Amino acid sequence: MSTPAELVRTTVRPEIRALSAYVVARADGLIKLDAMESPFPLPEAIRAKIADAVASVPVNRYPDGGAELVVKALRRALALPDALGLILGNGSDELIQIITSVVAKPGAAMVVPDPSFVMYRMNALYSGMRFVAVPLRADFSLDARAMLAAIEQERPALVFLAYPNNPTGNLFAAPDIEDILRAAPGLVVVDEAYYAFADASFLPRIESFPNLVVLRTVSKIGMAGLRLGYAVSHPEWTTEFNKVRQPYNLNALTQAVAPILLAEGALLAEQAAILKAERARLDDALSKMAGISVFDTRTNFVVARVPDASRWFDELRAAGILVKNLNEWHPLLAHCLRITVGTPRENDAVIEAMANIR
Repeated sequence: MSTPAELVRTTVRPEIRALSAYVVARADGLIKLDAMESPFPLPEAIRAKIADAVASVPVNRYPDGGAELVVKALRRALALPDALGLILGNGSDELIQIITSVVAKPGAAMVVPDPSFVMYRMNALYSGMRFVAVPLRADFSLDARAMLAAIEQERPALVFLAYPNNPTGNLFAAPDIEDILRAAPGLVVVDEAYYAFADASFLPRIESFPNLVVLRTVSKIGMAGLRLGYAVSHPEWTTEFNKVRQPYNLNALTQAVAPILLAEGALLAEQAAILKAERARLDDALSKMAGISVFDTRTNFVVARVPDASRWFDELRAAGILVKNLNEWHPLLAHCLRITVGTPRENDAVIEAMANIR
């Protein structure tokens, strides 16, 4: 009889065996600035509302398969017309998987700027799509001419554009994205995970482009623990996406809590404004330090190139601060650290710690 290792070797796809599982870093006892979460706890009054709502959830029953209360709350919060399609996911990660699965015909290609969100590449691999990476320029700006050439050559079924981009933080030029939308023969997903900090969105442009899907998550605006993402498109696309979506993909507790938080638009906007101001302060302080280059960002994180990313990462961790070391992610990210914008006190700690590294 074969051993488990032999069975794995002979039955698991080679490209899957070649991967490493995604490992989430432990942050016990550290200032956690590695995952672009909101640093703000909920006010006590809202916590009490959530407690009441959660207490009444019949967890012995399956959740609402259509998550209608969340759908209504999102349409209200976004002023989204009923004529546009809306689909919810267990985070935007699930929606990336759903969208990719829908268009992944044999031989189909996915075109993505590089570097960008790693889950685009991973889902191309999972679904058997050809992944075509188009390098960004050295300053992380989009090479629109190269993107259009790749679209002309590959005729992709799917293009992903993170707007702003992760992990680089910058916002691609809107006219370039419009050109890509016009040129692409298939679907173009504009991933607006950081929309609250960008002051730019393609959501109002959906009716102008039949191949546009705007993807978002609530994880960056204080609801990372809910695992809620949503995609807006023409309803014809939503119909197809729903055929791939798993039943009951949004759990009952998320469905109970999300409408409460989505109704707190003023609070969420206030917190986003604080983080944008703190982002500017952190950017300014780090830019003045010798040996550090800071890149333009329209997100809730700052990307800084330091003399030795691994040593600086270790020094920051020793100072009680956890950030993300991007050094080995991509050649363009050599010696870069990604630092989530925290509270004013947390950002003070980052500035002090980085000023003391020699």
